[in-house]
Amino acid sequence: MNATATTPFVLPAASIEGVGTRPFGIYVHVPFCATRCGYCDFNTYTAGELGTSASPQSWLEGLKRELDLAAAMTGAPAVETVFVGGGTPSLLGGDGLSEVLGAVRSSFGLAAGAEVTTESNPESTSPEFFDALRSAGFTRISLGMQSAAQHVLKILDRTHTPGRAVAAAKEARAAGFAHVNLDLIYGTPGERDEDLDASLDAVLSAGVDHVSAYALIVEDGTAMARKVRRGELPAPDDDVLASRYERIDARLSAAGLNWYEVSNWAKAETVESGDTRCRHNLGYWDGGDWWGAGPGAHSHIGGVRWWNVKHPARYAEQLAQGELPVGGSEELSADDIHMERVMLTARLRTGLPLSELTVSERNSADQVVADGLAIVDDDHLILTDRGRLLADAVIRTVLT
Repeated sequence: MNATATTPFVLPAASIEGVGTRPFGIYVHVPFCATRCGYCDFNTYTAGELGTSASPQSWLEGLKRELDLAAAMTGAPAVETVFVGGGTPSLLGGDGLSEVLGAVRSSFGLAAGAEVTTESNPESTSPEFFDALRSAGFTRISLGMQSAAQHVLKILDRTHTPGRAVAAAKEARAAGFAHVNLDLIYGTPGERDEDLDASLDAVLSAGVDHVSAYALIVEDGTAMARKVRRGELPAPDDDVLASRYERIDARLSAAGLNWYEVSNWAKAETVESGDTRCRHNLGYWDGGDWWGAGPGAHSHIGGVRWWNVKHPARYAEQLAQGELPVGGSEELSADDIHMERVMLTARLRTGLPLSELTVSERNSADQVVADGLAIVDDDHLILTDRGRLLADAVIRTVLT
């Protein structure tokens, strides 16, 4: 199965049959950014790059059409999670994001207790912004902090001031958001241990219930990759990255934020707080269904994966013609699904069910345990602290 621009995209009946019995989420991709960060390879565009070919308004009109078509194709199951990412969704403002959520409600409807997240750049937020989102029905905020060190932010081409992310997190909490995440990037060239410590101090002072921390990856085609290739910046050092990860985990764990996925930490669930983990991302990791709306967004339903055309102008144009803007698709084989299941669940604290492994993979898992990289608990393979540092290698070993 392979959809092209000239072949209408249709989901097989078998993939639609189980929709609603598995977790179902909506991802909305906002492709707009005020400036381009040197490390980022996401599908984003500045106003100067787009010119008059596309605008937030044409994107929003296209989004509403896509969501209507998606609802008609899937039978409009109630949406359990919504995640608005980018790009910089907060550039739409409180009113624009409220309209996005309104479009999801209009096409699908939200399940009771749905988790609704938006990413935000600290510089494009305010108390009024958070008040508007809370009133609209958003339940979770994710802020791109990256670092508290000015020189690290400069290397990353981030434009916000070091203290703004913490201030924004406190504003979000004051607006009534119980669930607030701060994103960190570690291992940036020029980052020192004391810079990371300052970032962790800032994160913990914000009182958030979730932290995501990602090792810097120099992606091909980015401005940072060109600087590394020219020798203007050193490439991230694996030993430094491992040391920084251990430092992050120790500080967050001591503060009551526990890892539940290799790069994500959350406070313990309580009756008052509910689940503090990102339920939308858990849907990805647990093999759920999601429709990705927006330019370049990826989707997965019932073993079929597809992705939209990337440019906002082409996206809006195809939808104006009544067509889903699918750029390509693939139907996953049983082996593909198994491999992805192993790759994703092995990274979770709940672990990889041994019952899902082949005899050969089970033997490989025994070797991983013997090497001290994982333990077996309740018939699940769970990474040890050392195993988390070598998670990709562990997964390769199990699948070999």
